[in-house]
Formats: sequence, C-alpha cells, structure tokens
Amino acid sequence: MDVPLAHLDRPFDYAVPDAMAEDVRAGCRVRVRFSGQLVDGVVLELADSTTHTGKLAPLAKLVSGEPVLTPEVARLARSVADRYAGAMTDVLRLALPPRRAAAEKREAPPRPAAPAAPDPAGFARYPTGPALLGAVAGGLPARAVWTALPGEDWPARLAELCQAALSGGRGALVVVPDGRDLDRLEAAAKARLPAGSYVVLRADAAPDTRYRRFLDAARGSAQVVLGTRAASFAPVADLGLVAIWDDGDDLHAEPRAPYPHARDVLVHRAHLAGCAAVVAATARTAEAALLIESGWAHELVAERVVLRAVAPRVQALGEDSELARDPAARTARLPSLAYRVAREALAAGAPVLVQVPRSGYAPGLSCERCRAPARCRHCAGPLGIAAPAGPGGQRVAACRWCARPAAAFDCPHCHATRLRASVVGASRTAEELGRAFPGAAVSVSGRASGVLATVPPGPALVVATPGAEPVAEGGYGAALLLDSWALLGRADLRAAEETMRRWVNAAALVRPASAGGQVVVAADAGHPVVQALVRWDPATVAARELEDRRELGFPPVTRIASLTATPAALADFLEAARLPASADLLGPVPEPRRPADGPDPVHRERYLVRVPRAEGVALARALAEVQGVRSARKVAEHVRVQLDPHEM
Repeated sequence: MDVPLAHLDRPFDYAVPDAMAEDVRAGCRVRVRFSGQLVDGVVLELADSTTHTGKLAPLAKLVSGEPVLTPEVARLARSVADRYAGAMTDVLRLALPPRRAAAEKREAPPRPAAPAAPDPAGFARYPTGPALLGAVAGGLPARAVWTALPGEDWPARLAELCQAALSGGRGALVVVPDGRDLDRLEAAAKARLPAGSYVVLRADAAPDTRYRRFLDAARGSAQVVLGTRAASFAPVADLGLVAIWDDGDDLHAEPRAPYPHARDVLVHRAHLAGCAAVVAATARTAEAALLIESGWAHELVAERVVLRAVAPRVQALGEDSELARDPAARTARLPSLAYRVAREALAAGAPVLVQVPRSGYAPGLSCERCRAPARCRHCAGPLGIAAPAGPGGQRVAACRWCARPAAAFDCPHCHATRLRASVVGASRTAEELGRAFPGAAVSVSGRASGVLATVPPGPALVVATPGAEPVAEGGYGAALLLDSWALLGRADLRAAEETMRRWVNAAALVRPASAGGQVVVAADAGHPVVQALVRWDPATVAARELEDRRELGFPPVTRIASLTATPAALADFLEAARLPASADLLGPVPEPRRPADGPDPVHRERYLVRVPRAEGVALARALAEVQGVRSARKVAEHVRVQLDPHEM
C-alpha cells in the first residue's frame, strides 16, 4: 500500500469481491480502504487462505487488471528495501511509472524472432571477450568487470551483449548514466537488434510514451530494456543479462529514499535471478575492484600491447624537460606544454577538448588581500560571478544561494574591498582561450550553457565540464585537463577514484598516439593518480583505493549508515537503536548548510554508523526497526537514514 509509514511496511490481506474475482491478478493496481481512507496498492499474491484471524476487508476498487509488478521485481523491491533500511513502498515508487489508461488499451505487439548470435569480432581485442558473448548467449551466469579501451565503441559492444542474450531466448537490461549515453546506446541497438525487441525508458519521455514502453517490457513483447537508473527495476521477461555503463557516475545514485545505487541494484538482481552481469566503464571503481577480488566477477581487459596501440600520448607537468623550458609550468593555469599541444592539434585541423571542473564564469570569489572565501551578508552563501549577458554585459558578484548582488564587499577578516576569482569556470576559460587562440572557434558544453552531443571535425576548441564532453567525429586531436587541484583536492572519500574516472573518460575521446592524439594534464607528474593516467592504468587506482579503504574501514569493505537530524532527534534515535555489537559510532559533526536552508537554518548534525560488511544486513534491520518504532509513536521529526552514501 502507498502509505509512507515505516511501521506499516508489510503486506496486508484483503478479500477479493466476487465481482472482481475474474479480473484481479497478482501485480495489478487496486485501491483499498485503510484507516478510513482510500489508498493505492498493488496485489502481491492471490491465496486461498489467510493467517489473519478477523474478517477481511474487501478491495475497494480495481484500478487496472494489468499486472505491472512481476514476482521477480516484487522480490527485488523487498530485498532492496531491506538492504537500504527503507520501505518497499518507496522502492515501488521508483519501479512503477504512473498509470496511463490509454496505453493499457493498446494491444501488445508480437515478440520478434530471436536474432542470430553477434559477430565476436567486436570483443576480439579482449582475450575473454568472445567467451563472455558465448556465455551470455548460452544463458550462463557469467559476471565480468569490463574496462573498455580508449576510443572503444562501447554502445555497440553493449548492444552486442544484448543481441547475444536475445539469440539464446533471454532478455537483457542495460543502464547508463544520462540521456546522451542513452541516445548513443539506442542508436547502436537500432543497428543490431530486431525492431520491436527493445524499448528505451528515459526520464524525459512523455508519461504516455514511458508507460507504453514499460508495458511492452512487462508483457514480454520487448525483451531488452535500455534506460537510466530507474530502469534498474524494469520488468524483463526471462532475464539473462544486466549491464551498467560507467558505474562510478554519481547519476547512478538515487537521490530519493531509500537511496539505492543502480550498480548495487543490478548486481543484487543478477544474484537473485541467476543471470549474467557486466559492470562496464573506461575507468574502474573500488566497488568493481571488490567484485573482482571476491571472485564474484572476472575482469575483462585488453592486453597492454593492444592498449598502447589505441591510447593517446599522456603528458603531465613537472617533467624535467618541461620545467627547463617553462619554469612556471607548475603554477600556470595554461602552461606552455598545453598551449603548444593545443596549437599543434589546431594546426592539424583537429578539435581540442578542454576539461574544466567547474561550470559558470567565476563560481568562487575570495578576498584579494587575505584570500578568505567571500560570503553573502544575508545568508552566508558563497559569492560568484555569472557569465556576462552579451558582449557588453556587466560582471556583477552575487550570492549563489539567494542571488542577492554584492554591490559593496567588506572582508570581515581584513576589511579589504576587492575580490578575486578563486575558482574559474568553463565560460571564463572559453573567454581566455578565445584570446589565446584568436583564429579558433570556441564552444562551451556544460549544464549552464547546454550540453553538446557531438562536435564536427575541424579546428575548434571545446570547453566542457566533466561528463558533458561531446563526442568528436574522428576523435579529438588533443585534450587539456585543467585545474586538477579542484578534483584531487576534494575532501571526499572518492576524490582520487572520481578524478581518474573524469580524466580517463575525457582522454578516451582523443585519437591514438599513432594518429597524433595527445593529452596534457595540468597536475604534478609525481602524483599517483597522474602516474596511473600516464600509464593508462585505472585498475591500479581502483585496487589501491580498495586497499586504502580496507585499512581505514570505509566502504565498500565496510557498510556505513549516515544519520542526519537535529541533535535531539538523533539522541532519541540512537537510544532506541539496537545496533550490532561491532558497530562503530562516528560523530556527531554539523551538517553543511544548504541553499534551501535560508538565513536562519535549523541546526542539524550527522552521525556515521560503521559495521563490517558481513553485518550490513543486521545494521539495516536495526535502523529500519527504529524508524518503525518512531513512526508508530508519531514522532514529529524525521531522521534521514542513508546506507552506503555515494558521497561522505
């Protein structure tokens, strides 16, 4: 039932009236009377008997006889809710799209004939690639962590895996981070899979379209589902393969309760369904490294000689030859090495990619004298400068939270009145590059200015934020990775891993070194992550991250729950919690202020509860139990519980 109360997170028995007996089926939507109100519900099972001792209330209304919740997805939803200390109702909100009656009246198209097995030539560069295709076609539960080569046509490879599953009479489910990746995957599927054998579930689709495609999958007419994170729960008939691309992307982390991660959902689904699973990316996460280390999955990688033939040449700052040529190379934002590489690529008629960690113009300002961060007088939000509107537009410092302009600045520390840019965004970088390369066209790809899908061949400069890099026809001639300090210096558990992922994803769009492709990373050549990028070795970064987290007791080796609320609510919560004996309580620490808090925010704190990975189920059960008790007591304040948060 759609009742958002933790203590009611269980099935309820109802009687099926005779008038509905022929139409009610497991998985269909109904309305029931609960506590004097009509609420939505889904039929989990039809049984001849009940353990309820009293009289059963009848179903109030049959909303639709369409079975939208399959037994497999119902089992998965219950398991995910238990794993993340959440309610099954919340998981079903993620799994089931809103109903559209017109879509249900449409006849299901016939299931297309199974295609032939795919040509293994696409996976031939990976020693065990053809064997993986054969295992998927044979319905075997093969599990792989695939590290794609630079320049790999990964949408085509994933479509071939889906084709292999279809050739064996099984279904497939592929999840990608965003709409641009989904467009590329859809194009690859269109070229390789039979028409009508696949559907695309995307968040920006019209509700009628999304529900119609969902029904095609639920009815079994389409056996392949391609989508973003919500598609992790899609009903796929005879599931034989689940796959995820770029599992380190934070878009795979669900921002709504119970906050599951698409990778973990798919890995868990593969375990429950006994099907094949592929965790694919150009880089590698610590979670993927743990899957390999535990033996649950095998790595799918190319040999070094193949990698060297397709990878671009990667150079970093700090090499003796470069310091002799440019003594300021360590501190310059665009050192002579980067300038020279970009000029050579432009002269050869190739586009140049410039990756900048921040969007906007000058998203961070500080005092010119003492370098203290500049804050808004009204809400204490950070000051920044947006891109000027038009060629003659003014650049005015304003609060990034409340948008109030800071006409006059007075530093509270040294009383200086002038500001400086502490962080330079993509728009200002494009402006600087336009002056440095006056003959080249400059374009910006990012959230603020719009994300470009592709760029045409020819000399041009493309400034992009991480994840918004457009694909260049024929590849980029060079890539400049600027402002490395903003990535490597982040106070985050995944700083090194995420930096490697962003750099590798951008560098993979560059031509091979044999075709003149070069990558310049504006970072100290002695940094371990920079060294791994120069060697193109993301597996080593992931393995080192996993070992470091094992020593420090951080996920994925352990499981951590984040508890956020006011101090009084947290004290009450922890007093009632029956945590495992091995639980380690960390905190409290103040919760960072958010833009929505306003000038007078409520003081919130955060605790972290850490247990060994083997005790993760016990921790989730204990936290869910406390939530249920507090819900039954009708406690006013909610405690936000998040297990294995993507960011800490």
